[in-house]
Amino acid sequence: MKGPHFIGLHELFDKIAEDVESYVDMIAERVVQMGGIAKGTARVTAARSRLQEYPLDIADGAAHVEAVARALSTFGREARLTVQETDRLDDADSADIFTEVSRGIDKWLWFVEATRRR
Repeated sequence: MKGPHFIGLHELFDKIAEDVESYVDMIAERVVQMGGIAKGTARVTAARSRLQEYPLDIADGAAHVEAVARALSTFGREARLTVQETDRLDDADSADIFTEVSRGIDKWLWFVEATRRR
């Protein structure tokens, strides 16, 4: 990434990545608690992801803001859909985890969108 807002965006994206990592870990732990297997290799994750491929040819900070906002929006939407699904399955604990994830992702999306040039 390049541009006048490099350091601020870099720090913001690092904080988002830290939180996303903790959400992924929390979800994987819940999968195992429920008797499943957390299949979290890079290939399996990429094959099952609903996120658009991250553009590899961008360097401008504003383009990265747009790409990260798009990814967070998708992640948040999927978390909310999973809350509804776990509610239907009467799994309040899993619903609570995905509610926490949704709330956190929505906060980060708000932060990222606040950096957009208007």
